This record gives sequence, C-alpha cells and structure tokens, in this order.
Amino acid sequence: MIHLPATIEEERVLFPMEYQKTILPNGVRVVTSRMSHVRSATLILYFGVGARHETDQQAGISHFLEHMLFKGTERRPDPVEITAAIEGVGGMLNAATDRESTNYWAKVPSDALPQAFDVLADMITNSRFDPLELEKERRVIIEEIRGIYDTPDDYIHDLIDTALWDGHPLGRPIIGSIETVQGISRDDLQQYLTAQYRANRLVIAAAGDIWHDQVVELAAKYFGNLPTGPEPELTPASPRPDLPQALLLSRPTEQAHLCLGLPALSYRDERRFVQDMLDTILSSGMSSRLFKEIRERLGLAYEVYGYFRSYADAGQSVVYAGTDVAQAPRAIEAIQRELTKLQVEPVPEDELERAKALRRGRIVMGLEDSRAVASWIGGQELVYGEILTPDEVIARIEAVTSEAIQALAATLFQPEHTALAIIGPYDDPAPFQALLAH
Repeated sequence: MIHLPATIEEERVLFPMEYQKTILPNGVRVVTSRMSHVRSATLILYFGVGARHETDQQAGISHFLEHMLFKGTERRPDPVEITAAIEGVGGMLNAATDRESTNYWAKVPSDALPQAFDVLADMITNSRFDPLELEKERRVIIEEIRGIYDTPDDYIHDLIDTALWDGHPLGRPIIGSIETVQGISRDDLQQYLTAQYRANRLVIAAAGDIWHDQVVELAAKYFGNLPTGPEPELTPASPRPDLPQALLLSRPTEQAHLCLGLPALSYRDERRFVQDMLDTILSSGMSSRLFKEIRERLGLAYEVYGYFRSYADAGQSVVYAGTDVAQAPRAIEAIQRELTKLQVEPVPEDELERAKALRRGRIVMGLEDSRAVASWIGGQELVYGEILTPDEVIARIEAVTSEAIQALAATLFQPEHTALAIIGPYDDPAPFQALLAH
C-alpha cells in the first residue's frame, strides 16, 4: 500500500455526475468518476502539449512522438507486446494528437486497471525509440500524409486552416509535412518528450467501476516522480491580415470540395455556450439549417456540415460542402445567406427549444460509456482547470437566448474576416475571391 504525503491537495465534489480530484505533490492532477453500473474502466493520460507548441522545423513531432510511444519499451521491446498487454484482457488502447494536447488511453475490464496504468506509464517513461522502428514509422506517417493529400474531402480541412491562419502554427497540419517528418531525428523525439511531457501538464482521468483512492495510489506509483517544467509558451493567434481570402487548389476532381472559415471564440470565453447553440442550430443533424437548406431544399450537396474549434486564445468556425463543380458558387452563396440570416433574424423560440433538446439528449446519451465520462472530466480539467457536471452544462445551455445567438452571429460572421478554401478543377481563384467581397 502506498501512503500519499499529507501535502496532497484534494477536492471532493458530489454532483449528479460525481467526480473527485486530487493533485499530487509534483502537480499531476488526478480526476475520477465512479460508475457503479458498469464493469469497465477507462484511463486517459492528457498532456497539455500538441502541434501548436512546435516550431516550424518541428512540425509533426507531437504526432510522430505519439506513434513512437507504441513502438517498444525496455520491458516490452516488441510493439506487439504493448498492445497484447491490453488486448489480452479484452481491452482497447489508442492515442490522439491535437493542436494543444495529446492523449493516451486504455479501456479495460475494471479489474485490469493496474495493467492499464503499467502499460501507459511504461510507454511514456521507458520507450526505446528503436532506430529501425523509427524509420518504419516515419514511412508510415509519410504515407498517411500522402493519403490525406490524395483525399480531397480530408485535405480541404487542412487547407482551410492555412487559408485562415497562414504563417501561424494553427495553420499547419497536425501531422506535419513530408519534409518536416523526414527531418525529425531520434534525439529530437527524446528531447521533445523530456521537455514537454511534464507533471504540471498532465491530467490523469479515470472513469468506470473504479475507486478514487485506488486511482490516486496508482497515479502516485507510476507518475509521482515525473518532473515538473515551465508552462508551455504559445505564439499569440490572429487570423491572417489579408482576409477575405480564397485559397484554390486546382485538381481534376469530379466534385468540388470547399470550406468557408471565420474566426470564432476561444474556449476561455464564457460565450462558448452561446457558440455551442449557434453550432447546433447551424449544423447539428438533419434538422439543422445547413442540411435543410443546402441539401434538402437546394439539392446542392450530399454532405454539408459545420464545426467550431476553440483554442486558448482564438477559435474558428468552418462550414464544409462537397458539391457539383458547376454549382460551387451557388453553394458558397447559399452558405453565406445562412450565416447572414443568423445575424439579421432572431432564432424562433420553437427552433431554439428544439436545438436545446437536441443538445440535452446528445450530452446525456453521450455519457453512457466509461471512456466518454473519463473524456468529459479529463478534458475539462485540462482545458478549463475546472469540471462542470452535465447538469451544470445543460443549465448554461438552457440559459442561452435567441438575442445572445443573434449578437454572437453578428460578431463572428463578418464577411471581411472570411477565408475560403476550395479543391476542384478550376484555374482561377478570382471568381471565388469575388464571392467573398459581396
């Protein structure tokens, strides 16, 4: 039994979703939520470092490192041993790299939680970075880059980032480029791991058939000696100064793929709940405005949707559509009309209530799984430094008014701040640039 020092700061909060939080002496935050009705446990390690923290020369190193931590440790030199240690008990193991964070997770039967801790900690602290495995994985990532580039409905989302944030880390693909990935060395990866994966940037989240004290004990055993480091520095984000701007990639495609992008709120802005409702009304489901207008009424696209991305000091809103090559201008104009409509007309109360009901239902149904609950508590702790329960989030959503949505739409959807990215068999961006000037 590990006895934790008395200096550990602890916070116990009981809500309809119960969670507990402990901060280890080295700054590692441990958050848990017990779900007595399940027999699984999900463990997620959130590190507050991602693609945005890279230099131009390092672009893609966060993603490369994430891959390499699965490629063998001192105790498990064969990569298959890592996955077998989790899959051998029926579990799942994976990871993801984002712009401001990277996470590693395992979902296992609850009695295998110690095994999940052992495997993830082994990956983080004892990876070998075997030169042969490194070169194999470099080739794999380069093929992944080529695959994205050859898939226009994927690549267009990298292109809109460039169109909106060109020259800033937010405008680079998370995966990096072939050139930067080719230049990343074994020493680069080891130094990046040592510099960035620090205790004060780590949130350990667990949910399921677990007990908080058990998780804290395991966290102290495996991560209690992880050193702290300076807080990561971010280059302040601002959209490129020459907006509105159309970025065209000419390709002989059968369909035009386009994204309209605009600045949006950071996750630190309290209006984020209003933005969430704006997103719901615009693009959530087949009852959303984009779906009903662009697909159902006008028949301009099979796939049309929008999304918001929020960062520490900035954000972006994006609308995607895949449309007939000849109909791309009409699709762009139709999307612009929907954005304008949100600025000039209040959302009817019945539509707003339906959107709120949709969000309530999605939140409730989305938290039936231990991984979803671990993501809920861990992601909020990492991003906000506090955890709102589902009931608290729903209360914030219920408080959103039609007037607040209209005011935010008027703030965000300004034509002079619009970026357009388009992939298709076009030679001249000028007609698309002219559409943005209206």
